[in-house]
This record gives sequence, structure tokens and C-alpha cells, in this order.
Amino acid sequence: MTRLVNNPDDFPSQAVAGLVSAFPNYVRPVFGGVVRAARTDRKVALVVGGGSGHYPAFAGWVGPGFADGAVCGNIFSSPSASQAYAVCKAADRGAGVLIGFGNYAGDVLHFGQAAERLRSEGIDARCLLVTDDIASGQEHLKRRGIAGDLPVFKVTAAACEEGRRIDEVVAVFDRVNDRTRSLGVAFAGCTLPGCDEPLFRVEATQMGVGMGIHGEPGIHDEALGTADEVAAMLVDRLLADRPNNSGTRVVPIVNGLGSTKYEELFVLWNSVSRRLEDAGLTIVDPQVGEFVTSLDMAGVSLTLVWLDDVIEPLWLAACDTPAFRRGTVAQVDFDTTPLPQEVEQISITKPGSHVSQRLAGVIVQALEAVATRLSERSGELGRLDSVAGDGDHGIGMTRGSQAALAEARRVRGDGAGAATTLSAAGLAWSEHAGGTSGALWGAVLTGFGAVLGDEDRADKDAIRQAARAALDAVTRLGGAKAGDKTMVDAMIPFVTTLESSADALPQAWESACRAADAAAQATSEMTAKIGRARPLGEKSLGTPDPGAMSFCEVVVAVGSVLSTSASSNGGLRAQR
Repeated sequence: MTRLVNNPDDFPSQAVAGLVSAFPNYVRPVFGGVVRAARTDRKVALVVGGGSGHYPAFAGWVGPGFADGAVCGNIFSSPSASQAYAVCKAADRGAGVLIGFGNYAGDVLHFGQAAERLRSEGIDARCLLVTDDIASGQEHLKRRGIAGDLPVFKVTAAACEEGRRIDEVVAVFDRVNDRTRSLGVAFAGCTLPGCDEPLFRVEATQMGVGMGIHGEPGIHDEALGTADEVAAMLVDRLLADRPNNSGTRVVPIVNGLGSTKYEELFVLWNSVSRRLEDAGLTIVDPQVGEFVTSLDMAGVSLTLVWLDDVIEPLWLAACDTPAFRRGTVAQVDFDTTPLPQEVEQISITKPGSHVSQRLAGVIVQALEAVATRLSERSGELGRLDSVAGDGDHGIGMTRGSQAALAEARRVRGDGAGAATTLSAAGLAWSEHAGGTSGALWGAVLTGFGAVLGDEDRADKDAIRQAARAALDAVTRLGGAKAGDKTMVDAMIPFVTTLESSADALPQAWESACRAADAAAQATSEMTAKIGRARPLGEKSLGTPDPGAMSFCEVVVAVGSVLSTSASSNGGLRAQR
């Protein structure tokens, strides 16, 4: 477990601050992460990133010859769009920005939003998704990214460093991603900072095959054999999935996941190298060590990069970063341009109407109830999430709701109406929760507020329309539909029940909550079809979806405030 912790909520930011302090010649702090300390001429910038807990990935790869910046989210949780935007803006050198990350739903959402914002400002920004994990799907481009992040980003970065145009660099990325394959096994789960129990356990005689780097257990368990037998399994399954026209030259990467000793990795490497050579392959520049970790997870992964005349020289090109070095890079000057260190805040340009300000007051009360309820349910939501995910859903929902409440209070104190209050709360929720749920709940609050506005809309029809707009925003952004085992499975019956009820708002809301709860419980009979839980869909059978369950917790908390507001005649015209 992680023992050297102050406040667990501050662990990721304190780790980044420590990295910056330890390696000032390599990295500079910026809101959302780090950028190179070295001054860089005009070139395509490569920004990499994801959740924290994976060091050396991703901030350890920032420096000459490698990444220009790294976005650092919370533990195992994707950074927010504003964090990604800030790092990309600081890293931009005038020739376009490439944002590289593993193929996870939260990262796709947040980094995609950042890229859209950059493009709106005239910056050519594109997202690059690593898909090397053969255990997570049959279709190569739908797989997860795990330790293949290292070679794929290193090769792409070298192409940037050569001064190639952005289209040429993207072609290099596609080439090396297509020729990179990984598979991992876990011997014990990791423990999140501040928690007492690991996210999953593996029997002493077993290993979880196909684990994820966010604390996800293996897709299935197998008997743990000798190092020779584990090596044979990893090599044979990777060779069976080799790309077309693979050739015979490979870079093998044996990667420790956090608490597997280097001596164990070297023992495994002996067996891996023999098996590769017996298969007629030429080993080029092998790497054995910790490259993409999962906090203190006990486990190992093997990556094979199938070389060609484009990839090989780029892989061998010089780079100098805190955690990965090769060759010699030229002496550099240091950049001293001031960098932003704070998130943007919504300012009040026009106070809301009297009715809308009263509604904003009810919204703040509702967010207080939501934050309290989610904090009380955090452990259970995390337990549900750990079955087929990374176990951080309760933490993320708590962190997001508390940030939303603080921001709603701030703008409400400045005279904000309902729309501005909800928009500010949504931005804060997305910012501090990260991950898929952060993006989706940010969309829920923003979509709800857009219908209510800052004028005199507080009737029952407006609430119904706002609920529908929130659902539309979630399905549009996340791409989920009924039956995919997501928050949407609870949200659809909630909205449809609310729309069809002829009762007053508190009673209609209560009926909608009951419909959502029944639907959320029913997700226990489903297998996950999208998102981070998809590769472990079979393991999720028998357990309700944590996103659907947390949706129910939120709407029940809001309902308690609506009932109180109605009984005390608190000003919601929606009671009529």
C-alpha cells in the first residue's frame, strides 16, 4: 500500500510538485501538469498524459527528444479538459499539438474537449490513442493502452524532434501503434492512497491475466507457474497476435507494475529472450524495468515492438528526461516564460433575475445534500467499481460534488442565477473529479442549467425539459445507450418517468427516483459493453453498475431538497 501520504486528496498534486522540485532542469509546473524546462524552437509538440499513479508515465518522459508536456490527472483518473488545454497551450510551439494517451473513455472525452478548444483558437490539435493491450479486445484500434505507451510515444516524439510536419508525425504514430503489442499479468492488486484494502486480490497460486494499469483485475485467472512458464505464456500469446508484415526485428519491454522486484524482472527476461530467439527473432535494444506502473500493483507486462526502417532509428534516437535517457542531446537554454497555475473561473457579468437567484439558492442546497450523500456512500461506490473497474468511482464522485458545491456557493454569492450556478458547478465537477464520470456530470449540470437560464424559468415543465437536455448531453458525449451498463440505464427511466408524471414536482421526482433505482439494480444482470469495464464485462455480472447507482444517490439527494422546499414554500414555482 501507499504509506507516505499526507492528505490522500492532495497526493497527486504533491507528487507532481516533488517531481518538479527534484528535476528542475527537465520540467516546469503548469496548471494541469508539467512542460519542458528547455526552450524549444518551432516544432510539433507532443503532450502525453492520463491519470497519476503510473510513474514514470507520464511526467517522467518530459524532456528533450521525448514529450513536450504531460497532463497529470488524479490517481487512475483522466485529467480534466481544462488541465489538458492549459498544458497543451504551454507546450505549443507553433506547428500543432499532438495529445497522446491510452484508449480509455475518460481520456477520450477530456482530451477530445481540449483538442476542440485548441482548434477553435486556430491551433492544429489532434488526439493519438495507444491501443496495444491484446487482452482487451479483438479489434486492435478498440483496445486499451498499457505499457505500449512508452515505445509509441518515444517514436512519435522523435519524429516531432526531427521537425517533421504534423501529418507526417501522425503517420509515424499510426505506424508504431499498429506494430506494438502488450500483455500483462497481476499477482496482487494495488491500494489507492488513503485506503486500507487493495482494489482486488489474487490467490497465491494464481495470476490475473490481462490486467489493466488503473488497478483493474485480470480478465481471467490462471495458475501461476514458474518464471519460464509465465514467460512462455506472454511470448506465445503476443506472437500469435503479431501485426501483418511484422518482420523479425523486435524491441521487447519487460515492465514491472509497481512492486515486482527488478531481480524478478531479470529472471523473467532470461526466459523471454530465449523464447524470442527460439522463434527466430532478432532482439534489438531490450528494456527491463518500471516504465508504466499501477501504484503498488504486483505484476508484469511484456511489450513487443515490431521494427521497420522507419521505427527503428526513431526508437534509438537520443532523448533526455527524468526517467528515460539514451544517447546525448545538445545543451539547452531554459524557458522562463510565466505559466498559468490556476483553473479558469466563471465570472458573473450579469446577476440572475430574482426568481432565478432563488432557484440558484435551492440548487446550492441540493448540491450540499448531494455532496453529503456521496461522501457517505463513497466506500460502497468504490467497492462496486473495483469489481470490473479501477475502484475510484466513489472517490471521484465525492471529490467532484464537493468542488461543485464550493463553486456554486461562490457564484451564488455574487448574484448568479440558476444557469450560471449550474454551469460553474459543472465545470468544477468535471475539473476535480476527472475520469468519465467527471465529464458526464459536468455535462449533466451544464445541460440542466442551459434550459433553466438565468431569468424566470422555474416551473415544472422547465425542470422536465432540463432533465431531458441533461440526458441528451450525456448520451451525445459518452455514446452510451440503454443496455450498455452505464449511468444511462438509470437516467433514461428517471427522465421518462419525470416527463410522464402528472403529479407535482416533488412527487413526480420521487416516482422518477424509484424508476431509476429499479433500473440501476437491474444492471447487475448486464455485462458492460463500453467504457473501462468493457474488457471485464463478464466479471461485472451480478454487480450493479456504479455509475447507475451513483446517479440514483444524486437524484434521491436532490429529491429530499425539493420536498423540503415544497413543504416550506421555498419559492420553487415548479411545485404548482
